[in-house]
Amino acid sequence: MEHFQQVAISLIDHYGYGGLFVALVLGNVGFPVGAEILMPVAGALTATGHLPFLWLTIVVAVLGELGGGTIGYLLGRFGGRPLVDRFGRLVHLHHENLDRVHGFFERYGSFAIFICRFIPFIRGIVSIPAGLAEMNLAHFYLWYALGSLVFCGALTWLGEALGEHLNAVLPLVHKTGLIALVLAVLAIVVTWIVMRQRRVQRVPRSG
Repeated sequence: MEHFQQVAISLIDHYGYGGLFVALVLGNVGFPVGAEILMPVAGALTATGHLPFLWLTIVVAVLGELGGGTIGYLLGRFGGRPLVDRFGRLVHLHHENLDRVHGFFERYGSFAIFICRFIPFIRGIVSIPAGLAEMNLAHFYLWYALGSLVFCGALTWLGEALGEHLNAVLPLVHKTGLIALVLAVLAIVVTWIVMRQRRVQRVPRSG
């Protein structure tokens, strides 16, 4: 896994935004790129001026994730289980992982896509079972893009803020996924509050 991460970081270092886009496409079709490491590094490179603009770094990251998610969705929808059974092992995609994601789908519907954007490894393969389930594309892209925006945006901002001190905290992020977990909880809580308020507003008042 660390080899793939080093390759991904090297892509960004040598090819800038093009390398970032390619790395995140690969990370969203199951390759162990590790966006929780990649995005803080991209943020640090933004702080040094290697990547010129914070907002553009985030936009390219989201587009890369959407590109990879689109490929994964198409593979799942048109390749089906036989394709996953044959080639899934190449990206460590096993039936237990598919069953776990399907459990999220059954419990949360399309909103599960948003939740899965914050779970290590699952975030990189969730588009494949979404394709298998033939999820509505509009819902898929909505939650996939929002999850990527929150996840990539926050970690990129963190990397830029830490700058040259990033190396001191990367091992913690890599080993525990603590920052990603905190972001996931905050994002889910905020989204739940917003959705609950909308439901309350839709309930007609008596009298």
